[in-house]
Amino acid sequence: MLLDRFKLTDKVAIVTGAGRGIGKGSALAFAEMGAHVVCAARTREQIEKTAEQAREFGVKALPVTCDVNDHAQLEQVVAETMQQFGRIDILVNNAGGTPPLGALKTSEAMFNNAFKFNVTTAFAMTRLVVPHMMAGDGGSVVNISSAAGRLIQPGFAAYGTAKCALSFLTKLLGCEFAPKVRVNALAVGATLTDALAPFLNAEARAKLEAVTPMGRLGEVEDIALAVLYLASPASSWITGKVIEIDGGTEGMNWPFPV
Repeated sequence: MLLDRFKLTDKVAIVTGAGRGIGKGSALAFAEMGAHVVCAARTREQIEKTAEQAREFGVKALPVTCDVNDHAQLEQVVAETMQQFGRIDILVNNAGGTPPLGALKTSEAMFNNAFKFNVTTAFAMTRLVVPHMMAGDGGSVVNISSAAGRLIQPGFAAYGTAKCALSFLTKLLGCEFAPKVRVNALAVGATLTDALAPFLNAEARAKLEAVTPMGRLGEVEDIALAVLYLASPASSWITGKVIEIDGGTEGMNWPFPV
């Protein structure tokens, strides 16, 4: 049956930034489809809650405290995963983010930090995980990029450049690791997460919805379902691609002054 192609029975998935938002939604989607999940993020309480909810689907869940900016902690996530499960089939590089700021107010250090947080950490984690995928049955890497990486708008010199780089890195790695390991990305538009919430009020939300052809902001489950597709055998002929999931947005949509 076609629906069986979405099942992840006994696969093992690592999700960074799994304490909330898209990371949490993705981890729970994997668990619902039968995968064991490793929930990595900085806040212990959050990842323990995600793991607890994942176990309700009858799978195993391992919370591992991790700041992705610390390479030793990335290594620890992979080591604990292999010790617990002996395999890695899926990696979701979700951790990232940088607040919008005018270019002249963005220092070189801030620019470099944005690049490291959004691109270098994903590259580092992928390098740690792919050898284990190659040694096993293969695998799938899903990078959470952003519509900010293609939309031209003030205030996104650091974040937009970083996400653009992550999208192109996805294409390069998808080519290099094929056919055994697939690498894809989602260019995510405005989605109702804890990261966006501080910027939203009724007026700002109305403005965002007005420039979105689908007439609404994204929900976490919208993104999690797309992550599930790219991680599962249902997308077995897709690699090196960046899928836009943004409600049809094609123009500048940030409704705030920078």
